[in-house]
Amino acid sequence: MIPRIKKNYLFYFFLIIYTSIGVYLSLTTGISSDEFHEQKNWSINYQAIKDFINNGNYENLINYRDKYHGIAFQFISQPIQYFFKDLVTNLNNLTEYGGLLISKHLVVFLIFSVSGIFFYLISLKITKDIKFSILSSCAYLLYPYLFGHAQFNPKDIPFLSFWIINTFFSIRLVEDLYLKKKIKVNYLILFSFLTAFLISIRILGILIFIQYLVSLIIYFEKTKISLSIFLKNNYRSLFVIIIFLPIFIYILNPIFWHNPFEFINSIKWMSKYPQNICTLTNGDCLYSLNLPSSYYFTWLFFKLPILILIGCCLFPFVEKKIFNDDIRTIYYGTIIITVPLIIIILILKNAALYDELRHIMFLFPLIFLISLTNLFYFLKKKFFNFFSIALIIFFIFENVNLNPYQYTWLNSFAKFSKIEKNFEVDYWGLSNKNITKKIIEFTEKNSIKKTTCIYGDQYIKEFLSPYDFDCFNRYTQVDAAKIRPYFAFQSLRNVKRSNPKDCDLIWNETFNYSFYDTDISAATLWYCD
Repeated sequence: MIPRIKKNYLFYFFLIIYTSIGVYLSLTTGISSDEFHEQKNWSINYQAIKDFINNGNYENLINYRDKYHGIAFQFISQPIQYFFKDLVTNLNNLTEYGGLLISKHLVVFLIFSVSGIFFYLISLKITKDIKFSILSSCAYLLYPYLFGHAQFNPKDIPFLSFWIINTFFSIRLVEDLYLKKKIKVNYLILFSFLTAFLISIRILGILIFIQYLVSLIIYFEKTKISLSIFLKNNYRSLFVIIIFLPIFIYILNPIFWHNPFEFINSIKWMSKYPQNICTLTNGDCLYSLNLPSSYYFTWLFFKLPILILIGCCLFPFVEKKIFNDDIRTIYYGTIIITVPLIIIILILKNAALYDELRHIMFLFPLIFLISLTNLFYFLKKKFFNFFSIALIIFFIFENVNLNPYQYTWLNSFAKFSKIEKNFEVDYWGLSNKNITKKIIEFTEKNSIKKTTCIYGDQYIKEFLSPYDFDCFNRYTQVDAAKIRPYFAFQSLRNVKRSNPKDCDLIWNETFNYSFYDTDISAATLWYCD
């Protein structure tokens, strides 16, 4: 019962071109700040799996600080990474380990492209309009913030993608209940596996049950069926889910193998993850373990496209048009109730968040669905088509203009302020690849020895080792540097640090937003002679 897209060759063509370009960009970008950590998580879990199978013990995983970081997506990505790592290593002329890390970008982007198919299917279910589904899906896939993250983000994009996939399968299941269709066991098993897989990417996936509950409540309201009758009619289906869902969750999380109650510990640990990172938010440095509720709404206000913000505000004007169809109500109603409900729960639980909105990035596709649907029912079709095409063209222009920094994208409201002083810039560190090119050029032009030390991030080594550079230190160690000359590479979080003393600025890595007259500095490179 895996869904098929209605034959629409225009959307097929767009998806092929889009995926090809996106995959190439993903394989030629830098290495983000989370990728070493993600690979380490996999290595420790993989060794633990082998130890558990061989002797029933895996103390290395039990004692590992980040044992609760889900690795489900790695079961898909790792075989593909190892298959492509040599090709990627040669393509970028980096270390074999660097090639292994960047190979994951391919898998991340592919799963994001797949999420676009399910976005299309949900759009089609809501409006039954193919043009709307194509245009809205193109807008979603080209949205610079998500398109940028899809080129490298190893955790948030897979989680987002499987959330939208689960959304379709779950609401489709409720639709079948409403239409009194027979639900096959293999569909229920697949649904159970997808839910477990989402939870095993990130334990935050347990919030999907809130969305499932919302769908069921709408179903009960529309059918007026009692709970007892529902249970009597569907106990076999519920039994299948109750059996298979815990089994899949258990299998996909090695840390649960020695004690299934680690599931509870995982929720407690990750909801208050002890990494009190400061995120520069509209000029204020807000720490992840003590966030005001305004944090969510500030970032949503500056991250969502203005047209999407307008669309969200149109709900009172289109409510009657949307809710006059029961199937549409099931799909749209589930989404529009789930989004604010999850945000409210996270605020009340004072959950730890950092790095802008990466931890609630999975809500962005749902917000796009809500807003674009509202616009579709509020405007005449020709006006909707005009605005959506204009949005798509603007997104394409922004993606070309900002590459590879699309993930930093902010809407025009942010451009009324000094972006560098008020918001995070290159907190993922993708500037490292372009900086390494400048180091190589400067070294060759000025006949500088390859033994010259480089003070920067830990990822630059993967790009420079093949060029015989062999001395690498963190930027935080630069003040203690006693041997000159050396290079100093300053990037990552937009936390103001002093420039290295008595050094010459040889490159400022910048990018620029549309309708903004100031260049944004992602990183600076200094030579200290």
